[in-house]
Amino acid sequence: MSQISTFFEKIISIFSTYNIVGDTLDILLLTFIIYYLIKIIKDSRALTFAKGLVVFIFVYVVVLILDMQASSYLFKQIFDSFIIVLVVIFAPELRKVLETMGNSRTFTGFKSFFGKSKNQNIIAYNEKVTQVVNEICRAASDMSDKKIGALIIFENKTPLGEIINTGTVLDATISSELVGNVFYPKSPLHDGAAVVRNCKLYAAGCILPLTQNRNISSELGTRHRAAIGMSEQSDSLVLVISEETGSISIAKDGVLKRNISDGEAREMLLDFLTLPLSVKANDEVEGGKDKDGE
Repeated sequence: MSQISTFFEKIISIFSTYNIVGDTLDILLLTFIIYYLIKIIKDSRALTFAKGLVVFIFVYVVVLILDMQASSYLFKQIFDSFIIVLVVIFAPELRKVLETMGNSRTFTGFKSFFGKSKNQNIIAYNEKVTQVVNEICRAASDMSDKKIGALIIFENKTPLGEIINTGTVLDATISSELVGNVFYPKSPLHDGAAVVRNCKLYAAGCILPLTQNRNISSELGTRHRAAIGMSEQSDSLVLVISEETGSISIAKDGVLKRNISDGEAREMLLDFLTLPLSVKANDEVEGGKDKDGE
């Protein structure tokens, strides 16, 4: 009975010292950090590193048990700089996580809450996006039939200034003819990638980083590897057309969806680029239709 009584006394003492605000925020913060760590490991090459880390820790435990002095000293030096090592190894992944946090829809929600986002502007923007996507998909279908290679990046929330600086700024209104001319085999800009920003063909002839993923198919050439690499290092979507087969593919978040039709590409682009309407915006649109009898 005394042990049970002691147990309940400890439980009561824990709750009596519990700070509702501070401790609750502490738990939520730790949960948030753990969630993003798991997300990094799941969606990147960090999973392979995590397996190696487990082996490394196991060897370190064995070294401590056997009291191996030289090895213990070496492992201690490594663990003292462990945080720095992690930052160096996972610099791209950490940068992507921070960019995702900084570009979170939470900030868009605050912007809408304070009235800085107009529903009319969203509707007009989505109409412009639809027009641009139609022009690009028309050009993609034509280039696919003629087996003309192409690489088009659709900038999202992560600015692609570093990529744009490697090419030529055009800042031109998008048309299927313009896109076709940019990637025409004898064009000086056809070898690089084009960047679509704010519904304009902003730059062309840009150089992209290649993916370091060794698990992708050996059939994929430089153009497709560049598309995957770009989607790994940013939140952009990349449309790529094969020069050998004419097939259309789309890369997003490091994943390449191959051999899709121009119709499928259109749906994916619209889903990626169009902005969602709030409930209030939907009510206004529906109300307008009823009022005008359309």
